[in-house]
Amino acid sequence: MELPKLFSTLLIIEALFISQTQGLAAPTNSNLFREYIGAEFKNVKFTDVPINPNVKFHFILSFAIDYDPSGNPSPTNGKFDIFWDSNNLSPSLVSSIKNAHPNVKVALSLGGDTVRGVPASFSPSSVDSWVSNAVSSLTRIIKLYQLDGIDTDYEHFKADPNTFAECIGKLITTLKRNKVISFASIAPFDNDQVQNQYLALWRKDGHQIDYVNFQFYAYDKGTTVPQFLNYFKTQSSNYNGGKVLVSFSTDASSGGLKPENGFFTACGKLKSQKQLHGDFFGQLMTPRRMVSAMKRKLSEFCQVASSIIIKLFSE
Repeated sequence: MELPKLFSTLLIIEALFISQTQGLAAPTNSNLFREYIGAEFKNVKFTDVPINPNVKFHFILSFAIDYDPSGNPSPTNGKFDIFWDSNNLSPSLVSSIKNAHPNVKVALSLGGDTVRGVPASFSPSSVDSWVSNAVSSLTRIIKLYQLDGIDTDYEHFKADPNTFAECIGKLITTLKRNKVISFASIAPFDNDQVQNQYLALWRKDGHQIDYVNFQFYAYDKGTTVPQFLNYFKTQSSNYNGGKVLVSFSTDASSGGLKPENGFFTACGKLKSQKQLHGDFFGQLMTPRRMVSAMKRKLSEFCQVASSIIIKLFSE
């Protein structure tokens, strides 16, 4: 994907497109707001983000990567290390924000786009060794930080789709079985190589994945409402039976459908067609160039987004 996720500020709306052929009941509405935080080391803290007590709020620490944290990044076969701003997002601060806000949960994201300018590629030596190392290293980090879930956001691959599916599927299954995590998500986008990997995972272990955080902002600039609805239909079919999340980016260089071009109109259409059954889902990335103004804009954005969330689902 040309636009790294960490350059974007996003609002995600969770839209559940449940295939009627599976006979699944439509879920009840609930509000979920998420923020990816920590990737750009801009001193952003949990307390910089206004938290609406009426929504479920997930912070996602970005990123945990199985790469050597030294100046010469190289893959470590599932031995994950912390690559987020751990000074401002420490275990004690995770505990504090969760204690202050009972509606808050905190997760970590795996992979991302790059490690110090080098693609953060999924590069296991073998399935068994990668899974063993990943379970051990991530369990340590998750328990240290008292985290609740994981998100998988690998965007580069040096392994075939079956290997990716085996590794990530076994990792999620093991962490859930061991009660280390309570939820898991994936973050694919519309790229043939990326989709091949994530769809193989979905076919194998989709029942273990709670959210499909699809990066709709990776589509071309100038996306229209009809195009957006078609993209949503396509990806909901690809991840059949899953909780597919729809997204936009406020970053000027990103693509997809923008709010000023009808994003919320599209969401209203999905809701009227009973294809938007689920939670609003907010996801915010730390932009590279925002410094002091970033916190103010972040606060304003969260407040506006929360108002939209409550308004749309109260109608």
